[in-house]
Amino acid sequence: MPEFAYHAIDPDGRERRGRISAANDDLAREALASKKLYIVSVAPAEVRASAFANLPLKRQPRLNAKQLTLFTRQLSSLAQVSPLEEALRTISRQSEQQHVRHILTAVHTGVVEGQRLSDAMRRESNSFPPLYRAMIAAGEGAGTLPLITERLSVLLERQAEMRGKLIGALAYPAILSLVAILVVMGLMVSVVPRVVEQFDNVDQQLPLITQVVIGISAFLASYYWVLIILALMGALIFMQAMKQPAFRLAVDRNILRIPVIGKLLRNLHAARMARTLATMVASRLPLLEGLRLTGGTIRNKVLSEANDEIVEAVRSGGSLSGAMRASGVFPPLLVYLTASGESAGQLDIMLERAAEYLEREFDTFTSTALSLLEPLIIVAMGGVVAVIILAILLPILQLQNLTGL
Repeated sequence: MPEFAYHAIDPDGRERRGRISAANDDLAREALASKKLYIVSVAPAEVRASAFANLPLKRQPRLNAKQLTLFTRQLSSLAQVSPLEEALRTISRQSEQQHVRHILTAVHTGVVEGQRLSDAMRRESNSFPPLYRAMIAAGEGAGTLPLITERLSVLLERQAEMRGKLIGALAYPAILSLVAILVVMGLMVSVVPRVVEQFDNVDQQLPLITQVVIGISAFLASYYWVLIILALMGALIFMQAMKQPAFRLAVDRNILRIPVIGKLLRNLHAARMARTLATMVASRLPLLEGLRLTGGTIRNKVLSEANDEIVEAVRSGGSLSGAMRASGVFPPLLVYLTASGESAGQLDIMLERAAEYLEREFDTFTSTALSLLEPLIIVAMGGVVAVIILAILLPILQLQNLTGL
């Protein structure tokens, strides 16, 4: 159905702009007049998407996690002091990015047309995930939308904080390791060949460590492009294999078996699941619905299948804590606190406490690991550099000894 852009004045004298779907111009004007709006202008709306919108290389604009968190916090603040339509209009107008303004304007238009906020957000389903829309719908149904948006904003802010800590914990050692590898590669490709040229005319046999370093240096200098091609091909093959469910399940299972990283991933998933379920239970959303929607956010295949098993167990009448215990992938503390919350009728509170404990444990682990990892990487890099220097110095010392004799 065609869309028409309108400019109108409401009974309170406030200016309104938006879009409305109608078969023709007259029906669009009648729909606006039925809402007691004084029409200034109505015209066919511009086409939202280009002719290339359906190409696979064209990405549909969407709100990223940071933008969604900011929008939720702004909506939570404004919804407490102003009507929803006015809050959405204010947020959309003050957005600096064009695609964010476009998405929020579409949501605002849907609300102006009489849709519920959750239904208007369905227009931009790439920006507002099902879990988000379900909580908004629950708030609208119970008449507690400001409270729900406040809980949502806290949930998203905490998830963003944990995501930032995880990226920080992984990025620092990764960058440090990359710099160390590049330094060693530079020594092996640029420095070592020029130094070992001095030994070409020496009749004496070079030390074994020198021969090994020279061989590695010659290979890297001559065939570095082979290593790059092999690395790229390996990455492409691995990415294609990860699309196969069986292979991805095996990889994810092996990742969880890694002594330190596996426990870290399990705790992060458990903390995120506990906090999300706590927010949904506190918002009077069905537990089964919360579990089902939470499963769509899990990337690890093993944990995703465990979540599906919990959904089936709860649907069959089992308890949440019993299903968690049977899955065997959740921390015992989470299982115990969940059981305590179910028996005391305070499931949301106990899930919140479990999430706080697991997140605090993650913070302690990352700070300790980083304090140990940095010197370990530096020592490893120093050891490699020391081997290279030793390989260069040993022939020189041999020549000096021969000269002295």
